[in-house]
Amino acid sequence: MRKLPRWAFIVAGVAGLALVTGLLVSNFMGGETKIEQHVERVYALDDPRFTNELGVLLGPPFLAGNKVSTLLNGDQIFPPMLAAIRGAEVSITFETYIYWSGDIGQAFADALTERARHGVKVHVLLDWVGSAKMDDSMLAAMQDAGVQVRKFHPPHWSHLGRLNNRTHRKLLVVDGRTGFTGGVGIAPQWTGRAQDPAHWRDTHFQVEGPVVAQLQSVFIDNWIKVTGDVLHGPTYFPVLEKVGREAAQMFSSSPSGGSESMQLMYLLAITAASRSIDLSAAYFVPDALTMRALVDALKRGVKLRIVVPGEHIDSDAVRGASRADWGPLLSAGAVIAEYGPTMYHCKVMIIDGLLTSVGSTNFDNRSFRLNDEATLNIVDKDFASTQTTSFEADLALSHRVSFAEWQERPLRERLGEWIASIIGTQL
Repeated sequence: MRKLPRWAFIVAGVAGLALVTGLLVSNFMGGETKIEQHVERVYALDDPRFTNELGVLLGPPFLAGNKVSTLLNGDQIFPPMLAAIRGAEVSITFETYIYWSGDIGQAFADALTERARHGVKVHVLLDWVGSAKMDDSMLAAMQDAGVQVRKFHPPHWSHLGRLNNRTHRKLLVVDGRTGFTGGVGIAPQWTGRAQDPAHWRDTHFQVEGPVVAQLQSVFIDNWIKVTGDVLHGPTYFPVLEKVGREAAQMFSSSPSGGSESMQLMYLLAITAASRSIDLSAAYFVPDALTMRALVDALKRGVKLRIVVPGEHIDSDAVRGASRADWGPLLSAGAVIAEYGPTMYHCKVMIIDGLLTSVGSTNFDNRSFRLNDEATLNIVDKDFASTQTTSFEADLALSHRVSFAEWQERPLRERLGEWIASIIGTQL
């Protein structure tokens, strides 16, 4: 057999390196052009034109007549979710990032399995990375009972460029009438009442009313991408009557379409703020554009308070990348406080005591551009007041970091933060 010339091996090597480089770039960059220009303040948040424009830009309109109930920590979150599943009559749709084995994972698997055996259509979409700690036996038992379980973006040669795109959404819709969304994953650390470092602090929300149809549509969007099946009809979209007084909007973002929707919502809301911004942020690593919007809000007199995780955090790199950039905010008068008792996983933003944004979205580039996310916006003063009360309870358990304290960080910390900030776009 004739030997290949040396140049052929060199060309093959260069081609291989180019392929690997291309895959890395496609995994670490969003699929669409990024927002690069400052978002101008046009309306105040309490101007009706603001919510109208938010609906037009993000897709779904605000719908009146909803009831959103706040669930604090696992002891309040999991019982109503499981009760809703056990009471399902026609359909269950469930999408989540984290689903691990353990008692709470088994409880959900048992409830979903029991309903499927009784003829309820059960559809479960799990992220391939986030469900890696789920036992195969649990998955098999669900599928044997008739639960349709699919994994989001498992490794495959046809979409290697999407491996870094995960579904981070947390959605449960039962009978098309009752929905749940927020920050909770299905794993042991979300159980309990945030009583110690082994049990996390988080908030989830139960939703009823017309906006539940928007939660359902967000789930079905990814279900179609993964399976090609369209779920529709009264089994999934029953007629929904008004049950409360809250106006709400559920929207989503994804690198495969509308990747900038999430950051655009945050930028528009921050820019429209006139009095206050309270932010519960499990992962707070804003880019330069978002940081500028926050500093500009402080300069025009908006009170900014942020609660982030403290020493109990599941990613030291995230904490380092976050702390590296606190200077401009602290020097402009922001309150930044680190939660003390346990990992702080909440994702709630309250603006001017009127608009509340809740859901799966973190305040970082990964949520804004790389993950599939979903956020529920609620416009209601009473609901915002309830969230402010919870926020201030968390703030009371947090250590406020002063600008002087931040400036006096030891060199070792600064070096670690600088290294973490280099990979900040992936956090």
